[in-house]
Parts: sequence; C-alpha cells; structure tokens
Amino acid sequence: MPDPAAPDLPAKARVVIIGGGISGCSVAYHLAKLGWTDIVLLERKQLTSGTTWHAAGLIGQLRASQNMTRLAKYSADLYGRLEAETGLATGFRRCGSITVALSAERREEIFRQAALARAFGVAVDELSPAEVQRLYPHLNIDGVVAGVHLPGDGQADPGNIALALAKGARMAGARIVEQVKVTRVTSVAGRVTGVDWDMAGARGHIAADHVVNCGGMWGRDLAAQNGVTLPLHACEHFYIVTETIPDLARLPVLRVPDECAYYKEDAGKILLGAFEPKAKPWGMNGIPEDFCFDQLPEDFDHFEPILEQAVARMPMLAKAGIHTFFNGPESFTPDDRYYLGEAPELRGYWVAAGYNSIGIVSSGGAGMALAQWMHDGAPPFDLWEVDIRRAQPFQRNRRYLRDRVSETLGLLYADHFPFRQMASARGIRRSPLHEALKARGAVFGEVAGWERANWFAREGQEREYRYSWKRQNWFENQRAEHMALREGVGLLDMTSFGKIRVEGRDATAFLQRLCANQIDVPVGRIVYTQMLNPRGGIESDLTVTRLSETAFFLVVPGATLPRDLAWLRRHLTEERVTITDVTAAEAVLPIMGPRARDLLRRVSPDDFSNAAHPFGTAREIEIGMGLARAHRVSYVGELGWELYISTDQAAHVFETLAKAGAEVGLRLCGLHAMDSCRIEKGYRHFGHDITDEDHVLEAGLGFAVKPEKGDFLGREAVLRKRESGLTRRLVQFRLTDPEPLLFHNEPILRDGKIVGQLTSGNYGHALGGAIGLGYVPCRAGETAAELLSARYTIDVAGRIFTAEASLTPLYDPKAHRPQADQVAAAPTPGR
Repeated sequence: MPDPAAPDLPAKARVVIIGGGISGCSVAYHLAKLGWTDIVLLERKQLTSGTTWHAAGLIGQLRASQNMTRLAKYSADLYGRLEAETGLATGFRRCGSITVALSAERREEIFRQAALARAFGVAVDELSPAEVQRLYPHLNIDGVVAGVHLPGDGQADPGNIALALAKGARMAGARIVEQVKVTRVTSVAGRVTGVDWDMAGARGHIAADHVVNCGGMWGRDLAAQNGVTLPLHACEHFYIVTETIPDLARLPVLRVPDECAYYKEDAGKILLGAFEPKAKPWGMNGIPEDFCFDQLPEDFDHFEPILEQAVARMPMLAKAGIHTFFNGPESFTPDDRYYLGEAPELRGYWVAAGYNSIGIVSSGGAGMALAQWMHDGAPPFDLWEVDIRRAQPFQRNRRYLRDRVSETLGLLYADHFPFRQMASARGIRRSPLHEALKARGAVFGEVAGWERANWFAREGQEREYRYSWKRQNWFENQRAEHMALREGVGLLDMTSFGKIRVEGRDATAFLQRLCANQIDVPVGRIVYTQMLNPRGGIESDLTVTRLSETAFFLVVPGATLPRDLAWLRRHLTEERVTITDVTAAEAVLPIMGPRARDLLRRVSPDDFSNAAHPFGTAREIEIGMGLARAHRVSYVGELGWELYISTDQAAHVFETLAKAGAEVGLRLCGLHAMDSCRIEKGYRHFGHDITDEDHVLEAGLGFAVKPEKGDFLGREAVLRKRESGLTRRLVQFRLTDPEPLLFHNEPILRDGKIVGQLTSGNYGHALGGAIGLGYVPCRAGETAAELLSARYTIDVAGRIFTAEASLTPLYDPKAHRPQADQVAAAPTPGR
C-alpha cells in the first residue's frame, strides 16, 4: 500500500529544480516556455520563503556590461507583461531611478555609467543638483554635485513576481511542489542521475537528466555534497520602512551610494536600505533547518550610522515613525557576481544562485539565459562574468567566504574605481617569489586568489593604492616599468598562469580536434591557438607547447583554468588521454625587453640566438645552478623568454637573475605594465576582447586558424564566416589627446554615432596616449581602408575625444621586435 502521506511525485523527470525562490521559478518558467516537459520544482518550505519574500524589489536596467544589461532589461520587460499572461499582479511599475554623486570622483563614475547606458540603448539623463531636486523634491541637495536619471527603471513586489512566474510555469506544464526537501543529488560516472527527497519523513527518489541548484543560501552546502564548488555566504541585510507619510507622491527609486543608502517609495511609505562598508556575515555553521519567512535579530547600532546620514539627506524622515526595522539574510559571492551554468565537476548539474542583493532584477534574465543554455547546449551569448566555471576550488572554504563577503556587500555601493583591489581574505595563493618581490617593493593585486605584483613602489613610496578615475598614485611607476620593457629589460612573475599537461597515445589527435591552429608540430614548438565552439566563438585562448611525441603543455590565464579544464574534459571521448592540472608545479618568470638576451647570456651558457632558439620554440636551459624550460614567446611585444622553473628552484633562479640584472639595468615589473604593453601591441585579453560570443575571424585572429589541417571544433563556422564576410572587426584606438584615460566600456562613435564600446583600455606609454580595443560593425565586403576612413571618437564620461583607429597594432605593426636578433630602441612617446 502506498503511504497516504507521501507526495504525488513522479519517479522520473527531465529536470528537477531545487528551490522555489524567484530564481528557481524563473528557470522553471523559461524551460517550460521552451517546450520542456517533465519539469519538477521542489521547494523545502514554501515558495519565496528564503530571500525572495523580503527583497526590496528594485529593477535597475543598467549593469556593468552589455550582456548583464541585456539580462536586466529582459527582466524588466518580462515583469511588465507577466500580469497579463498569468492574471497575478507583480506590482511592477516604471517609476525611474536617480543616482546622486557627492564627490567629483563619484560624478565621474556615474557619468561614465551614463555614457555606457547610451551605448547599450538605455534611456538616461545627466542631472545638475537643481534637476535632481526637481525630480526628488524631498532631497536635501547639500553636497550633491550631480545625478543620473534612468527613466525606464522601476520597482516591483518580489514575492508576487515569483508567484506569477510559478503560475506561468504551471500553466505550461511544470510541476511545482512545496514542503519537499532535496536531501541529495545522485550521480554515476560524473553525471547527475536524479535527486533523493524527504517530505515529513516520507522519502523517495526522482530520476532526472538535469538538476538545477537554485537553493540560494542553502545552495553551497547542497553543492558541496557532490564536490561542486558554489562559493557563496549569507550576510545580514538591513532596511527600515516608515509609517505612512501624508501626501507622499510617487517617487523614483533614489540611490545615494556615497552614504551607502537607497530609498524606495511604496504605498505612501519610504523604505530605506543600506549597503554598509563592513557587513555582518551570517549562517557560518549552515542555515537553520526550520528557517522560513524568518527575520534576524535587530541590530540598531549597526544600522544607526546609515540612518543618521539618511535623516540629514531626507529631512522628512525625522518626523516619520519607523513601522518596520528589518534584518534578513541574502547570499553574497567573493566577487559580487552571481553563478550561472553547468558545474564543471558534474555533468547535468546546473546552478543559478548567489545574487548579491540584485536577485530580483537578475532572475528574469538569468532564468531565460540558463534555460536557453540547457536547451541548446551553449549559452545564448557571453556569460563569462557569471559563469560558475570561474569559481576556484579553494573558494569552498567557509572561513574565506565569511571574511570576503563582509566586504563584498559594501562594495555594491562603494566607488567602483578602476583597478580596485579586494582588501579581505587575501594571501591565499602565493608564488614562491612572493616574499622576495614584497621585499623589493611589490604592491600586490589578487586574481583567482593569486597574489600578483601589480606594480613596484620606489624607495620611500607608499605601498598602497590611492584610487581615482584620474591618474592613480602608481601611474609613474607603471610608466617606468613599461618603458623598461620597451627599452631595456624587465622581469615579471607570472606563476599564476594556469598550466595543463595533456598526454597519452591520442593526445595529438585530441588537441587537433579541439584547437583551431595546427598542433601536430615538431617537439619544442609553441603554438598560439584558440579552442572554438561550433559558432566559431572563442572558448579558450592559450599556447600549446609540444614536449614530446605524446605530451603537450598548455598555458592558459589563471582565472580561466577551471573553465579550460572543464572544456577539455567534457570533450574527451574514447581517446587515450590524460589531462592534469600542473599549475602549482612551476613558477614562471618572463624576461622581456631588448636586453633580455644580454641578461640571459650572463646567467646561462646556452645559446639564445635566433638560430639556436627561434621565436615560438621551447627548450631546457641551464640557469645559475638550476634548470628551466625557456619558452620564447611574448605578451608584451618585445624580445623575451618565459622561464618555467620547478618551484623548488624558483628562488635560486630569481636571485641569480636579480644579481646579474644589476649589470644590464634589470627592472622588476608588475601586471599593470604588462597590460599596458600588451594593449599597445593589440594583444587580446580573454574575457574582455575575446569571449565565446566573439567569432575568431572578427577578433582578428585568423592567422591562428588552420582549416586546411582537417576537421576541428568550429571549423565549419570559420569557413562560413570566410564565405559570408565579417560583420564587425576588432579595432585598436589611440586618443590623440594624451590626458584622458581609458579603462573599458567607453562608447565608440563612428562619424558621431555610437557603434559599440571599448572591450579594454590602458595607457600606451610608448605611444603617448590612452589605448583601447573595441569591435566596430562593418558592411560585408567593406575594405579596411573604408572602415578606417571614418572619423572615430570615444566618449569618456560625456566628453568626446578624437581617436586614431587601426586594424594592425599601432606599436611594431610588423612584429619585428619579438623575433629579432638585435632590437632597436622603442618609439618615443608621441611617436
């Protein structure tokens, strides 16, 4: 006899979605809209009972990038039409939003955001203080220097949106069941097989091809059961709601980030919320089992500094009583970006979680994108910013998460200065040379947990960042390091490179199938290549060095290592191949610049001439009393070698180089100088200039693609693009005015019309101006001369600057310098 108390759940489903907040409901809704059947959503308590029910419900369209803005705009449009579709009110209304600046630096930031909004097609207006007050008459504008108005922004009722999405999913055939807890995701041979569930003691199993973890605060611990890295941690989030204020008219959402506050008018009351600089992590030992529509204890002392500033900024609050003091938990991630996609550790295990207090505006678009990804087997466009594959395994550590999220909550409203470094949870991954570089003035930044020397302070100079939208305190340090790489010799520490060995009987055939360039080369050759998807988009940007007939050494960016490993392993079929992460085994010391050969000859008996060691080759060398593998390649566009050294010998090799370097003017250089050199040379940066959405030919990397070698992933897309012609091209720009700075996302104007935005930017010290890269649309058959004959300008915070445009590198366009036996002096600034 069946248990009468057991829920009526199917034995099998195509997909099981775990979690009934707005994220899970959105995924269910969008999968159902794509025609999926056998969708089951299981919620441990009641729909919306975790974070969704107490969210503020702000719907801001503008995000930090084009695709994140695309998702936010989709959410706003979706929420506007849900009521007509489902009959459930969502409370969505486009009341607009205003962000005000209380400093010149914040003004620069919000005006840059306004320029970005124009590039993304989001309606925007820059405001004077008087115009701010006209739109928000209750605001005390003392200290306000500017504002930005987004009239298409809005607000909504988060719980009702989730319920409307759930109803829409049910109407399309999805099954949504409350009071059922998923206790375990089951798997066999690296693939999901279903879920075990529990309901009031009744237990069962649903077999499934896909599982989606939308568990919010509970998601991390659930993922950990399967070895899936989902780094998020709950923090306390505070807001108050006033009593009804007589005659309070409808108002835009107001953000005053310099005072860590946002204001939302709703039904004649004001909600005041805070993103305080140092947050209070919560749930260090896990989220309580019975947590459901619960609040956390009040902490008025913690909120009081925000409230004091708010009363001065909004004087009417002094007379308004407080109806509700609310404290509820929300999940935050180490980099303030949520997680989306298929977990690299387990096939069929999908994630949509960790929304960092922007879950309402994000979930509509995120649910659409994830559903499309699951349906098509590929994301609908570049989603690397939020891709779960960026998560590093060490980030599962709970102490790390607790410390880091105490900072990331406040960073939502902090100044988003370029090059801003995290202050918390540092020092986790260090090169063997960390202390030696620190003793010589290194100032470190952090990427993927790695401490990397970004610049070197002079004797007596402060070893801290002083952030600004103008030249920061290390600008002259970068210039000196940059010019050392161009005119002398510099040493960098790139131990953070991801390093992968691919070896075995079928290693050549496997890499030939995945890489666009010719990989079947003689032993010792280095091949620059991309791994492509079926659309011709770039999944990985790497070098492949042939170590032997059956062994290859792959070098990838440190931040993309989990993604690249996952891509390789997912495409392994019956080949006899072993894929091993060997990142920690070797330190990497690039020796770069015209005098690199002079330095190496002082520490090694080996021959470094072009004849003995040509560009694009690797071989073992003696150095000091140790050994290294010397790769003759360059990411700065100069003569140089990357030295791969066993970590136990790294200190000795470094000391040997440093001692000999005194004779040739060796300078220690940081990542900022490396980046400014690479952008002068037009070298692409994965995640900015090239992504899985960017066709390899339109990215200008056709030289690294060899269709004639035979079949490889993406080959047909390359041939189709060759036949149909390019629709856009990656262009390098140099501002003719030497003063402005470029970072990324500045709008590109062609003959006065916005046609795109910069994908990356830095200062070209050898070229005498700021340099940027960005895609420009082109007509099929349009020649390079026609493309470049236009007048190009760049919008920097509303100011328009003339730019020189080029399809070939503005620095050393013929690439003579990295390959020469003797290297001439670098161009002087300003050329």
